[in-house]
Amino acid sequence: MSNQRAPEPGEGEAARIVIPSGGANQVRVRAYNERLVLSLVRSHEALSKADIARASGLSAQTVSVIMRALEKDGLLIKGEPVRGKVGQPSVPMSLNAEGVFAFGLKIGRRSADMVLMDFVGGVRAKLRRIYAYPMPQEILAFVKESVAALEASLTPLQLSRLAGIGVATPFELWNWADNVGAPRGEMDAWRDFDLRAEIQELTQYPVYLQNDATSACGAELMFGHGKAYPDYVYYFIGTFIGGGVVLNSSVFTGRTGTAGAIGPLPVRDEHGKPRQLIDVASIFVLESLLKERGIDPRPLWYSSSGWTDWGEPLERWISMSAEALAQAIIAAASIIDFPAAIIDGGFPDWVRTRLVAATRIALERYDLQGIIVPDIIEGKVGDQARAIGAASLPLFARYLTDQTVLFKELSSAEGD
Repeated sequence: MSNQRAPEPGEGEAARIVIPSGGANQVRVRAYNERLVLSLVRSHEALSKADIARASGLSAQTVSVIMRALEKDGLLIKGEPVRGKVGQPSVPMSLNAEGVFAFGLKIGRRSADMVLMDFVGGVRAKLRRIYAYPMPQEILAFVKESVAALEASLTPLQLSRLAGIGVATPFELWNWADNVGAPRGEMDAWRDFDLRAEIQELTQYPVYLQNDATSACGAELMFGHGKAYPDYVYYFIGTFIGGGVVLNSSVFTGRTGTAGAIGPLPVRDEHGKPRQLIDVASIFVLESLLKERGIDPRPLWYSSSGWTDWGEPLERWISMSAEALAQAIIAAASIIDFPAAIIDGGFPDWVRTRLVAATRIALERYDLQGIIVPDIIEGKVGDQARAIGAASLPLFARYLTDQTVLFKELSSAEGD
């Protein structure tokens, strides 16, 4: 079955390690505690042994043993000692960027990206393939070529620290053939194509798969505003708009894995006609506006730095998108009182800034009685959020605890 809900990072084989239930043996408990320590350090950027013991509820001796092992394995590095008024100075420990690497593949409707990411979310290298529309064999060829090229840039030690390949892809790609201009029936090749299994055949690394917008949302949680906002609704504008929901510092995927798929939300367009959000606030709409005016739209897909200020068509698209986003934010805030609505996308920072500003203005034109309006803010991760979120999947599966587990641990420790 292709393009079905992907298991969450930590499901399957990894779940038998990270879920501390059912009379875990010592190996399992130690693996879980190591993940917990790494996750606490990651979420705080740097922590001393005493800080970790307090936050985790583990004994000081257990924490010392774990941190020595993690430092020996190259996953943690020591910072400069911090001297207090009394006693020995504390030594903060942080994640070693060189400790683990992962590949992240983003499959888009107009382009595919492969990134090499380190343990702290730094993108070390990126390769891109542009196409009119995605086809399975072309994607596989790109994976094979890009992995080989990125491997060649690494030292033997770095190669030994590769954790896997994460894949961020739209589900049900065949449904968007008309919007991307693909020949009728050609995109049906995706219907029975097991993407994860096919990529796994090409590589020695474990492969993890997730919806592209959900991956972007997860990247924002890990490397963006997640530290400041434990709850938020997220909008990522690519060729088609998608999104996600974060609750209690965890991406909420829902019963079928499609929670937060904000594209189908009903909104009214500039003429007052009922439409879906995806048909108003998506980059393919801007592509159509440019084509109508005889402007080459291809720079939209080369890179975010390739965008230029196209004047009237860009301004109109921003206005249309902002109006639709305002309606979508009101709808979301009517169900859950999110403290923040985060907007990001596959465009330059200056476009994101203008779009967020226009959305804030559009919100002021609506009757907001009874609605707690969230902060409308720009995403921090940017146009590579989907690929970065994909590369995070192997890290969670092998080295970090699920955000929900971490949140429960922290809540438990605070209540003790």
